[in-house]
Amino acid sequence: MVREALNSALDEEMSADPKVFVMGEEVGEYDGAYKVPKETCFLFVLLVKRFFNWIFMQITKGLLEKYGPDRVLDTPITEAGFTGIGVGAAYHGLRPVIEFMTFNFSMQAIDHIINSAAKSNYMSAGQMNVPIVFRGPNGAAAGVGAQHSQCFAAWYASCPGLKVLSPYSSEDARGLLKAAIRDPDPVVFLENELLYGQSFPVSAEVLDSSFCLPIGKAKIEREGKDVTITAYSKMVGYALQAADILSKDGISAEVINLRSIRPLDRAAINASVRKTNRLVTVEEGFPQHGVGAEICASVIEESFGYLDAPVERIAGADVPMPYAANLERLAVPQVNGTCLQLRAFCFYILMLASEPQI
Repeated sequence: MVREALNSALDEEMSADPKVFVMGEEVGEYDGAYKVPKETCFLFVLLVKRFFNWIFMQITKGLLEKYGPDRVLDTPITEAGFTGIGVGAAYHGLRPVIEFMTFNFSMQAIDHIINSAAKSNYMSAGQMNVPIVFRGPNGAAAGVGAQHSQCFAAWYASCPGLKVLSPYSSEDARGLLKAAIRDPDPVVFLENELLYGQSFPVSAEVLDSSFCLPIGKAKIEREGKDVTITAYSKMVGYALQAADILSKDGISAEVINLRSIRPLDRAAINASVRKTNRLVTVEEGFPQHGVGAEICASVIEESFGYLDAPVERIAGADVPMPYAANLERLAVPQVNGTCLQLRAFCFYILMLASEPQI
């Protein structure tokens, strides 16, 4: 599962480097955020784990027992306080991993992330590195309302000095988190809690302790020739499912897992578009000033002459996330909706291509 991939990455990096430590709410004594207490009814625990597996983060499970309270630090509910402490520790050569229960709470600490961590290397003329990771669940969960459902990929990716990663699979989670911890610069690591309980096949290479993925490199999850689909985090799975459905209509879609939002792998995206001649971006964040908008701009600037159709964006609705479950489903892209938009887009292009030219 993705949570085990993240846990093993943290464990191995803490074992390899004594300067790495973890700080956040419920990361230690509670064995990871949202753990169900031992005294809770056993049948209730089974029910919740069966139907709501995603809520059990427990990314730091077992780390306190193994590394002690000096390296696994429980904090009060004060994001501004412990994030500032983490940045200060990074100034002095330590490698903090700061966990937010949700990235919505990072708004309490955004001054330390943007004005302290992201800008210090530039403002010190390269004399000061800030090797710190800010990690936690990002984006829409389920039934938690507008204040706990935002995607912050575009927010943080707009800031020079930060690196922004967003894993999809277990391989992504393990390899990218290791890369983030080893990096000399601040990294915002955006997970999706709906993926924590999802399992993915992994190779022996991925399980090796030396495994690490490069920052700034996308992965082609599925090759195709008719249209390029870019996505990140949970939307990669939706894009792959939509591509499977489209294949039954004879449409061959190439799906790119971005992995890295900043730096963005513009070379891979443009190379794919120059092959397929069409682009559709998929994300669950807001459409205005989104990651998809930046990708579209890059393709227009670098590969305009290769496009056979206008670029298309599929994104979340431009409204705060509703609480009602039926409205919540309408506010973020779904597999069927994504597939319908892609099918309409491709058929529209095929129709234009079949019209006689004057």
